Amino acid sequence: MMIKKFNKIIIKVGSNSIVEPKTKKIKSKWLDRLCKDIAQIHKTTKIIIVCSGAIALGSKKISKSVLRKLEDKQAAASIGQIELAYQWRTKLKKYKINVSQILLTLEDSEVRRRYLNARNTISSLQNKNIIPIINENDTVATEEIKYGDNDKLAARVAQMIGADLLVLLSDVDGLYENNPKKVKNAKKISEIFKIDKKIENLAKSQTSELGSGGMTTKIIAAKICSDNGCTTIITNSNKHNPISSININNSTFFYPSTSKNSSRKKWLLNHLNPTGSFIIDEGAKNAINKNKSLLPAGIIEIRGKFKRGDVVSILVKNGSKIALGISAYDYNDAKKIIGRNTNEINKILGFEGRDEVVHKDNLVKFSS
Repeated sequence: MMIKKFNKIIIKVGSNSIVEPKTKKIKSKWLDRLCKDIAQIHKTTKIIIVCSGAIALGSKKISKSVLRKLEDKQAAASIGQIELAYQWRTKLKKYKINVSQILLTLEDSEVRRRYLNARNTISSLQNKNIIPIINENDTVATEEIKYGDNDKLAARVAQMIGADLLVLLSDVDGLYENNPKKVKNAKKISEIFKIDKKIENLAKSQTSELGSGGMTTKIIAAKICSDNGCTTIITNSNKHNPISSININNSTFFYPSTSKNSSRKKWLLNHLNPTGSFIIDEGAKNAINKNKSLLPAGIIEIRGKFKRGDVVSILVKNGSKIALGISAYDYNDAKKIIGRNTNEINKILGFEGRDEVVHKDNLVKFSS
């Protein structure tokens, strides 16, 4: 089994992999084979499972038709999550493997304190050889705070715990030069060393009956992992041994780029939901490119409502995002001092604030 060389592995299981589309029931025999694979590597490898399918499993209890309303999907998730947890517990118990359930929302990875708490919980479980079964908390998540699919959730968890491999079990063998469902004999790409615009353009969304993600979200997940030194594999789950049979011929491997960022900057780099934006001038842009802090004099506009300590986007005049950072001011105070010199801050605000709106240690640039 070629993935035995990895120490921390995230296995993401898609809805179409684990739930039968017509009956909306667990694919029991398939899950048996997956758990057998997991048991083979569990003793020497730390494993986390990110599993979709709760809404699909619970939907038949809510309605015979397709669920449209958010509250109906949340209700279905509350039913399906129990079934998912039971199935994993029962299947892995045969191998004397204990499991836990963790339900996360987007805010659990966006708010630094909650991010660290989630990481500590996962680490504690791993140290006791317990496999966490993670899913998005669809019972409470709203459209505004949802990851939207478990590919990105799995990538965020991989970044959170410093995983060195993310396996995305899907209904396709990997990334193709053309959509294999539309183009006969489409050629699969086996190895990708850099995710550029060409690769992103190849990742045309592929719809599925149960899942919310497509190839585009898988590429986003692979990019998050690549920036954090983690390999990603996209592979077809419809194999007799979904994990042990993975190889270059039947999967796509995305290799990590070199990353020297601190854990805080890694968290910033992959932040999915900034609460505001700073629009900056050319001088501030040049300063950021030289690894300097963002001062109020270089800000020409502020958008959104944010608190001190929130993550904000840093944009240039044409709307291009060049960086993310942690704001030293809330939006009310920030608006009062934009375009002004640092020696004016005390007089304008009535208290001694920081010279920098975003300090260089709390700022991460995007590649050109």
